[in-house]
Amino acid sequence: MQTPMTSRTQLLHQTARQYVINGLGAKNFDAIPYDDNVVLRAPLSPGGAERPLQGKENLRQQWWAPMPSLVGKVKFIDSFVNEAGTAVTAEFHCEILNPSCILRVIDRFTVNGEGKIVEQENFFDPRDVTSPGTKE
Repeated sequence: MQTPMTSRTQLLHQTARQYVINGLGAKNFDAIPYDDNVVLRAPLSPGGAERPLQGKENLRQQWWAPMPSLVGKVKFIDSFVNEAGTAVTAEFHCEILNPSCILRVIDRFTVNGEGKIVEQENFFDPRDVTSPGTKE
């Protein structure tokens, strides 16, 4: 018998996997369960992590637009759910095609009661993209 927390935990793990594999990996923005009012903080978004992008369509136009031509393969590693059952992190590797590198990523998602991502923050070292060959 499943408890409500177990099914919520399963939903959060599924959301993380869906983002990495069906969204980013398949280059399919519509497969990502974003809420219409989602907020994204990412080092490589316009304005960086300190100036979040807001709204699903804004993400589609400003952050996602170059992704299909930049992202190669993704490798989902694991996901972790917080104790409150409100957020999940996804650990994965993301191949960037130009400049050629592998980003080691942890993304954190806050997910509402409908299973939609309302907040996302990306954590990775952007130097392989912004200054290729400088990281020791």
